[in-house]
Amino acid sequence: MDWIQIILLSLIQGLTEFLPVSSSAHLVLPAQLTQWPDQGLAFDVAVHFGTLIAVLTYFRTDLLNLLSAAGRAPIILRTNGWLGLFSPRQVVDTDLDLLLKLLLATLPIAVAGLAAKDAVEAHLRTIPIIATTTMLFALILWYADRHPRQRTSIRWSDAAWIGFAQTLALIPGTSRSGITITAALLLGLARVNAARFSFLLSIPTIAGAQLLLTMDLADSDKALEIWPLLAGATIAFAAAYTSIHFFIRLLDRYGLTPYVLYRLALGVCLFAFIGL
Repeated sequence: MDWIQIILLSLIQGLTEFLPVSSSAHLVLPAQLTQWPDQGLAFDVAVHFGTLIAVLTYFRTDLLNLLSAAGRAPIILRTNGWLGLFSPRQVVDTDLDLLLKLLLATLPIAVAGLAAKDAVEAHLRTIPIIATTTMLFALILWYADRHPRQRTSIRWSDAAWIGFAQTLALIPGTSRSGITITAALLLGLARVNAARFSFLLSIPTIAGAQLLLTMDLADSDKALEIWPLLAGATIAFAAAYTSIHFFIRLLDRYGLTPYVLYRLALGVCLFAFIGL
C-alpha cells in the first residue's frame, strides 16, 4: 500500500462509518477504479479500531454513566426486582434502563452476523446490490425524516425494533447508522435522540466485528507493517470523531435530506459505472 491509498481509505472509512451514507458503497469505487492492491485484513482491523475509539471518546460521559449503572445493577435489581426495571411507568435507574435496552438491541445483529457472515461475503458484495440498497434505503430514510417527532424516551419495543432493523445493515449499501436512525424515526423518536441511540448501539456492534476481524488476523501469518496501520487508525479516528460531532450538531437544523440526496447521487454513479 502506498500512502495515498492509506490516507484515502482511512478518510473514507472514518467519515462514512457513522454517517447514514454506507461506508461499503464508498469503499467499492476506489477498489474498482484503481489498481491498488487489497489493503489487507490488518489494515481493516486498524481503521475499524480507529473508528471504535472515536465513538468511545465522543460518548465517553455516556459510557462512564452506563458503566456506573452496570455496577449499581445488582443492588437496584435486588431492591426493586425486574418488574420495577421493566415497568413502562417507572424507571428506577435511567442509565441502567438505557444499558439494558442497548443490550437488547444488540442481540439480533450478534446472532444474524454470526449466521450470515459467510453468505454476505460470498454473494452480496456486488456493485448492483450496493447501488440498489444505497438508493432504496435513502428513500426510506427520506420518508422517515419527512415529519420528525419529538419523543425523547426509548421504549423496550423501540429497542427491539431498532435491533432487528440493524440486521439489515449486513446487506452492503444499507448503512448501519442509516437503518437504525430510520427505524428510530419511524418509531417516533426525535432526530437527535435517534442518532444518539444509534451511535451508542454502534459500540458493541463495531466492537464485536472488531473482535472477529482480530481473531481472523491472529490466524494469519502475514508480517505486519506498523506505521501504515498506526497512520490508518489515527486518520480514521480523527475523521470519525469529526463526522460524529458535526452530524449531531447540524442534525436538527438541516435534517437528513442532504444525506438522502447524496445517497441517491452515489447510487446513480454506481449504476453508471457498471453501465446500467
